[in-house]
Amino acid sequence: MSNPEEPYQPGHADAGARPAAPPRQPPAQPPGQYADPTPFGLPGQPLAKDRKKLWIILGIVGGVVLLAVVGIIVLFNVLGGATNHARGLADGFTKLVIAGDSSQAYDDYLDPALQEQLSKEDFIAGVESLEMDETCEPAYNDLKVSSENGNNAADIAGVITCDGRQVDLAYRFEGTDELKMTNIKLRPKA
Repeated sequence: MSNPEEPYQPGHADAGARPAAPPRQPPAQPPGQYADPTPFGLPGQPLAKDRKKLWIILGIVGGVVLLAVVGIIVLFNVLGGATNHARGLADGFTKLVIAGDSSQAYDDYLDPALQEQLSKEDFIAGVESLEMDETCEPAYNDLKVSSENGNNAADIAGVITCDGRQVDLAYRFEGTDELKMTNIKLRPKA
């Protein structure tokens, strides 16, 4: 028997002692193949299943980012198109008024509801009192477009400058398909 104070020494044969187990050997592999050092692959290498999940996640994230970018581009194109359309309406109306074609501006741009409130004669007389001529140039400082329940609206504000004189302008265009002027302000700037 061994002394309890002495550590077990492999060279001593004790009656109750178990022999030491031989070291484990990896199973034999066919020539040219190597056994995985761990049952899960090399440390730091993801499993094939994890790579598949990674690609799925990256695909989803990429799809969401792509949809967001496309949505933003479409939104800017729609709003940019509406803004350009509103600016074109304001330019067309203002050029007719400056050129002295107030009758055509009244017929082509004013909404029938506004025409009921403002007679053609009063409109023409009001524009003539501003004494605008070919030296006048419009500048739009504020242009806002909106759409609600299929009704589109554009608010335009700015100044018409004529040889040192200025005329404040403010227009509102509304409509579903074709925008018509529903509100107008043309006054000498104070």
